Order: sequence, then C-alpha cells, then structure tokens
Amino acid sequence: MSASLLVLIPLLPLIGFLINGIGFRRIPRGAVGIIGSLAALGSFAVSVVVLMAFKEAGSTPQVVSLFDWISVGELSIPFSFQIDQLSLLMLMIVTGVGSLIHVYSAGYMKEDEGFGKFFAFLNLFLFFMLLLVMGSNYVIMFIGWEGVGLCSYLLIGFWNKNTDYNNAARKAFIMNRIGDLGFLLGIFTIIGTFGSVEFTEVFRQATGLPVGDPVVVVITLLLFVGATGKSAQIPLFTWLPDAMAGPTPVSALIHAATMVTAGIYMVIRSNVLFTLAPATLEVVAIIGTATALLAASIGLLQNDIKKVLAYSTVSQLGYMFLALGVMAYSASMFHVITHAFFKALLFLGAGSVIHAMSGEQDIRFMGGLRKKLPITFITFLIGTIAIAGIPPFAGFFSKDEILAHAFEHNKVLWVLGLLGSIMTSFYMFRLLFLTFFGSFRGTHEQAHHLHESPTSMTLPLIVLAVFSALGGFMGVPEVLGGTHQLATFMSPLYEGARQVNPAAFAATTLSHSEEYLLMGISVVAALVAALAAYVVYVRRDSVPAPETQERPALQRVIYHKYYIDELYDAVFVKPIRTLSALLFSFGEFFIDLVVNGTGTLVKVLSGQLRRTQTGSTGYYIFAMVVGIVLILFWNLLLR
Repeated sequence: MSASLLVLIPLLPLIGFLINGIGFRRIPRGAVGIIGSLAALGSFAVSVVVLMAFKEAGSTPQVVSLFDWISVGELSIPFSFQIDQLSLLMLMIVTGVGSLIHVYSAGYMKEDEGFGKFFAFLNLFLFFMLLLVMGSNYVIMFIGWEGVGLCSYLLIGFWNKNTDYNNAARKAFIMNRIGDLGFLLGIFTIIGTFGSVEFTEVFRQATGLPVGDPVVVVITLLLFVGATGKSAQIPLFTWLPDAMAGPTPVSALIHAATMVTAGIYMVIRSNVLFTLAPATLEVVAIIGTATALLAASIGLLQNDIKKVLAYSTVSQLGYMFLALGVMAYSASMFHVITHAFFKALLFLGAGSVIHAMSGEQDIRFMGGLRKKLPITFITFLIGTIAIAGIPPFAGFFSKDEILAHAFEHNKVLWVLGLLGSIMTSFYMFRLLFLTFFGSFRGTHEQAHHLHESPTSMTLPLIVLAVFSALGGFMGVPEVLGGTHQLATFMSPLYEGARQVNPAAFAATTLSHSEEYLLMGISVVAALVAALAAYVVYVRRDSVPAPETQERPALQRVIYHKYYIDELYDAVFVKPIRTLSALLFSFGEFFIDLVVNGTGTLVKVLSGQLRRTQTGSTGYYIFAMVVGIVLILFWNLLLR
C-alpha cells in the first residue's frame, strides 16, 4: 500500500482547512464551498481507490509507517496508519457521508457571515476523524479523539454571539474531557502492561492472557469510560442533545457518521481486549440498553425537531453498545453504517424543514409541509421507516440482528431492546406526522415563504435516501437467503478474539423458525407503534400541549428529561462553583495581603529613608564624618 496515497486521505481536508482558514475573509463564498467540498470528495475518492487496492491485494491488513515519532527507553511509537477491514469501512462512512454534508452545507450556510470559517472547521473535523480511524496505535487514535472534541466545541458554538450556544459548546467539551481522562488512563495502563501501544503488538500479547484477567478488565473499563463520553452513554450523554445549538449540518456530522461513532469504533478495534473481559462486556450491554431506553422515552415528548433526532441518536448508540456487550461486533458496525445513512438523512431533512420555516424548529408550529416540500417529505419518510426497523429498509436488517444476538445472550435484554424499538417507531412517526401532515400551524409570513430547498441541499437527501433504503442489503442474514457480506468482510478482524474465546464466536443457536418469529414480533411492534402515532396525530389531529399548560406528573418528568441536567447541576456544578468562589475569595485575600502588604512596607520604609535626604550640604558632610568614625571604630574592634 502506497504511503503517499494513504497520506492524501487526511491531508486533503487539512489543506482545505488551511486554505479556507487563512483566506476565509478574502476568498469568494462560491470558491470556499467548492474548496471545502472538493477536499472532502477528494478524500472519499482516494479512500475508494485504497479499498479497491486492498481487495486486489487479498484483503491483507497492512501497517504503513510514515516516520519514527516517539522513542522513550524501550517504548517506541511510530507515526503509522493501519489499513484493514475496520479502518476502510470507517473511511468510507466518514468521507462519504462527510462529503454529502459538505455539499449540503454550501446551500444551507450560504447566507451566513462566517461561511468560510465554517467550512474550515468542517474540514478540520474531517481531518481529525480520519486520523482517529487510520492510526495504527492508541496514541494516534487519541490525537484524532481529542481533535474531534476540539472541533465539536468550535462547531457547536459556531454562532458564538449566543450565550446559550457557548454554554452548550463548553458542556460538550467538558463532558468529553471527563471521558477522555478514562481513555488516557487506559492507554497508560496498556503501556505499563504490554510495553507498547501498537494495536498488532498489544493484541498479540493479549491473546496469551486468561479470560477475566483483572488488568485487562481494568483496561477495558477505562477505555469504556472514554467511549461513554464520546458516544454519549449514561452518565455522560447529556451533552449530545445540547449539541443541537450548532448549525444543522454540524448536527448531522457529529450525530451520524463521525464523532459519536468513535467510541464504538474503539471498542471494535479493541475486540481482543474486550473479549478477554466478560465482566466489562456485561457492563457495556447494561449501560447500552439503559441508554437506549432512557433516551427513547425522552424522545417521546420532545417538540424541537432536532432534539427529537438528538435523543434518537443517543438511543441508537445504546443499541450499538448493546451489540458490543453481547459480542456482536459486526452487528454493531452494521448498525453504525445504516445509522450513518438514515440519521444523516433525517438531520439534513430537518435542516431543510428549518430552512423552509425561516429558522422555526418547534414541530407544534409546523404541519402540512409535505405538499410544499415534496422531496424533503419523501426522503424524510424513507429515513423514518429505516430507523423504525420496517423492512426492507436499512434499519430493519441491522436492528433485527442486534435484537437476535441479545435474545441469544439474555432474554431480558431482548425485551428491553424491543421496548426501545417500539418507542423509536412511535416518536419518529410522531415527528413525521406533526411536521408534514395535517394543517399548517405556523404564521402567515412563514406560510408565504414555504419552498423546497435548493438542489445543493436536496441532492444529498436523495443520495442518502437511496442508501437508507438499500444499505441493509449488505447484511442480509442466512435465514432470508443472504450471505451477510459485511460480516464475512469483517471476519478477519476477530481472529485474536476467536483464539481467546472460541465459544463466543460459535454459530447462532437460533433455529430459522425462532429467527422468523423474532423478526415478525419486531416488525409488527414497529408497525403498531407507527399506527398508534397515526391515530393520535393524524386521525385525531392532536397537537402537543403548549409550554404553559400543566402536564401530568410522569409526562412532566419525561418532558424535562428526568431532571438529569438539574441533578448534575445540583450535585456537581453548584458545589464546584461554590468551592471555586471560596478559593477565589481566599486567594484574592491572601494575594492582596502579600502584594499590598509588601507595597505598604516599601512605602513606609522609603518614606523614612527619604527623611535623610534633606538637601543640606552641611548635613551630608556631618553624616559622612560620622560614617568614617564608625568605620574606624569597627576596624579597631576587629583588631
């Protein structure tokens, strides 16, 4: 594999960032969009070439070293890229969906005064995400990990004249740093245990350890803490809904294919370590299931179109972690891919709606938009069907596979996963019906300006809709006559994990009749939930209650997101602020005492010394004579 070809993949977005970042005040808007989009598209094109070369070479993983980077004692960390099945899949998702979001942004942000700066940040985000997935060791992964965290701060708070948006950006940055501390401690423990951070070397040594080794359990728990921050799992999930403060393309970029999938990527990359730690996997499965249910229940009552999709993302990430917890690594990656398609589609569709509604995001003031926005409506409908898990759209195949593995592992997890799936179908069709059906509930001015989005915005929607409809066919299970091409492609990634725990990768124990039954239950449940949403919000034409109306206690708790933010504020934020204020007051008093006291002392002493400067020549002669006498007297004493 050519090193120069691989370098081009992250280098092109970096060049786009430098050009637009340095010249955003001077480069014309049209050129800015072209440069930023071409940087992303060029990276995608090179990724396709690398994928084809990888297949022609027999799909053999390769580590390409660029240069020796860090060498301390026996620890050597090269700057190198690893090209294998997992990194290539992530490259295709990140550059492919990222390119569509760049093209969409050219139309969505064209009137924004920070257009050039926005594209520079998008390109920089893409650069760091590519570093994250291409690195051959945990340190390069961590550079990309921190880089996307920085870029998310810049993009979420892009409209920085709004204090609330700045607060949301700080919240995302700080909560990610909490998780990153766990990841960093995990890397230090890996260095102390294996003497290396290279994936190939660490996993080679790990295969010689027994299942349940305490050190590996500690390492995987620390790595999972990092994943909970980046991929928004309990308890570090509250930053993601607030990330909606950024422009809609940012929401699509963060939520669909890049930053939030980093935690899942890291766990799949470390599959040997996690397979050695069944206790950690149980924690991962439980946290993932709890997150999926919690976020789905909150999504039932949200009225901000982007907030509904945000909690949907948190819930879908929970399903991915549920799959990881039951060692269905390929199923988790499958859902990462399908989720990238339909969630990017849904967010960009929401952006198209917001664009038509002159910035309005509350679905209570929408309705009847399907006639005015036909392309947006059809593509949004496809995305809704896909995320609800209705066949033959993409989400059906990936979610069904996760639920089947959960059923094999633990029937309780399957029941809870099915419950989350039902809620997903209900709140997504609720969103669809309130936005596009019924009569228009906005203002006369909004109704007058309703129009379909420009081609630069609708074209990415159409492309993503096609993949949302057909993308699931890469993972058709055997029971439906398929060969699950994705699982076959990813199989070599788990050779080390198979060595340490062969039973975990044995063939499924489910019969075809059981698989048909599980599919049928899942599909019927999703359809019933969709029908319930139709009856409530179309047939009965119900509209969610206004903010001023009193709600039943349970609805109030769910609507206010279980008061988790308020709980964190009371338990963590306010005590820290109080302690900070006390320390500040103490520091201010102590520093003032020392600084002002020193100044006062100097002033007093100088005032006394100043009295000796009388300006009289006789006084100076007298003082000199007295000084001479004292010196002579002192010399006589010494003798």
